[in-house]
Amino acid sequence: MGAEVELKLATSRSGLRKALALPWLRKMAGEKVSKQDLTSVYFDTDDRALRAHGVSLRVRKNGERRLQTIKAASDLPLARSEWETEIDRDRPKLELAASTALAPLLTDEVRQQLKPVFETRVERVVMPLQFGDSEIELALDRGRVGTADSSVDIAEIEIELKQGERHDAARLARRLAEHVPVTFGPRAKSELGYALLDHALDAPVFAARPATIAPASTAADAFVIIGYACLRHLASNEAAVRSGEAEGVHQMRVGLRRLQTALSLFKNMLRGADTERLKRELKWLTRQLGPARDYDVFLSGIVKPYLVHHPDTGVFEALAHHLERERDGAFSRARAAVDNERFRRLLLDCVLWLLDGEWRNGDDPLLRALRERPARGFAQEKLGRRMRKVVKRVRKLKRLDARRLHKLRIAVKKVRYGREFFASLDPDRRGRKVDRALKNLQSALGDLNDMRVHAFLVRDLARANGAARKAFAAGYLTGREEVRAGEVLSEALAAGKRLRKAA
Repeated sequence: MGAEVELKLATSRSGLRKALALPWLRKMAGEKVSKQDLTSVYFDTDDRALRAHGVSLRVRKNGERRLQTIKAASDLPLARSEWETEIDRDRPKLELAASTALAPLLTDEVRQQLKPVFETRVERVVMPLQFGDSEIELALDRGRVGTADSSVDIAEIEIELKQGERHDAARLARRLAEHVPVTFGPRAKSELGYALLDHALDAPVFAARPATIAPASTAADAFVIIGYACLRHLASNEAAVRSGEAEGVHQMRVGLRRLQTALSLFKNMLRGADTERLKRELKWLTRQLGPARDYDVFLSGIVKPYLVHHPDTGVFEALAHHLERERDGAFSRARAAVDNERFRRLLLDCVLWLLDGEWRNGDDPLLRALRERPARGFAQEKLGRRMRKVVKRVRKLKRLDARRLHKLRIAVKKVRYGREFFASLDPDRRGRKVDRALKNLQSALGDLNDMRVHAFLVRDLARANGAARKAFAAGYLTGREEVRAGEVLSEALAAGKRLRKAA
């Protein structure tokens, strides 16, 4: 078994051709370039028992060779645990799976139900490189992932660090990016295969289970694990945003917020010009996605439910049509953002910053000490201080104005995300009551914030020429929300009381 550490870059078929034509890359690879035609068949049960446990099983055909590969999801960024064995047939040899992540799953029922579920066909060009002080294998893949009734083309470049320094792997990626249109590729071929099986290639992707942070981890280790999980969540929703999925926009925003929360929690050790540049780009993306979510919530959560019960009210139908146009425009803006080279560069910069940013390489003794601090102690100190601040504000909740309620909502969200990030360091989960109270408080404060946003949308509508009837309808609906605001505030007060007691 070995830890396969690789950086996957998504590109296009023309991008692959550009990479293959780079003189400096050809010169560096010399005569060692090889070509392979690979067909890999993946096996699972009808109920996806292997995928449910983060395990994949495939048999790869390369000429006359057959290679059985078992992979298990790893909480280490850019890594998967892998077991490879050469076999003499196209079907898996399950007796060779002992001492692998697959072994505990191989009940008699699973053994009987295992069957081929999808395959990949790839033309691969392999270039062994000596780059800097490191041995790196560069693989350029062009091919297709297919099921019995659908398929998707793939074009990607994998940088696998065989031996040496992560700095060299990041440096190679940056040099490639100067000549080839590449970005971070968050989804493995097996993930694409399962998405095809589920007819969910463009479906929203939700946050995965909290990553496991080992008790001996440093603060730097923990940040890389957390940051990579947030980036994968964000980037995996690109297809859903492109297809105009409202939940895809929401999930990309959640990934953004989680990543920004991680930056806030670890900010003392993340100093550097590249960090500030990255934060500015994340704020840019947040601004591009925000209006789509705001209009969709107002339309689908307030206006359309009203029309269900009042179908003959023409003035409200006019408002719905207006909001649909505004929402469609906002979704077009979100799609334009992810189609932008700026977005692709942001994803690449993020993953390379996690891998090899200034924050990881600085020699300042204080920053080094902050990086090397035990993750458990870091989490207790940071989350404890933030929780105390939240509890203090909750005591004054009834007296807070809209601006302060908004700030409290953000603080609650950051504490909640932070507790999720470090959940594996508290295996007894004695804080479940705290987590429930935080979730309920965030939900109530979120409803109050939506009401505030809707009031702003109505104000803008009222300023528009010829919009008096629609403004009346919008004002009526937001007025109804204001009546409900007292009830929602009571829910927030109750959640805050439970939080104070639990914390």
